Amino acid sequence: MPGALMRWEPLAELGELRSRFDHIFNELTDGRQREWTPAIDVERDNGNLVVRADVPGIKPEEVKIEIEDDILTVSGEHEERTEQKDKHFLRRERRYGSFSRSMALPHGVEAKKIKAKTHDGVVEVTVPLPKEAKRETVKITPTAA
Repeated sequence: MPGALMRWEPLAELGELRSRFDHIFNELTDGRQREWTPAIDVERDNGNLVVRADVPGIKPEEVKIEIEDDILTVSGEHEERTEQKDKHFLRRERRYGSFSRSMALPHGVEAKKIKAKTHDGVVEVTVPLPKEAKRETVKITPTAA
């Protein structure tokens, strides 16, 4: 529709810029194993923080989930099959090597209650959020001096 106003989403443009830089750096490497960063989504759902990370082709035993100092880290390593090392690729976009993604968690998260599962190339980490302290209003009545 001509003349329609569209909302500017600067963070969406940053994601596209990151993707372009990843592509440029991948073209410059010589095929050695390299670190890559899986895309993640984070949402609040029923008192939980749910983190989903795209890890296509990664086996559950290749994924490591750690909590330290209120930082959640999803990491691991995906090995390239040896029979493919001698091939001459015209284009190579599939990812191999180590990966890691970290994010800060709210203070007070109990690590033992965190659950993780994988399904269709996505690792899903469910973090029960700590109860928020109730806000109280204090009424102050001025007194005569």
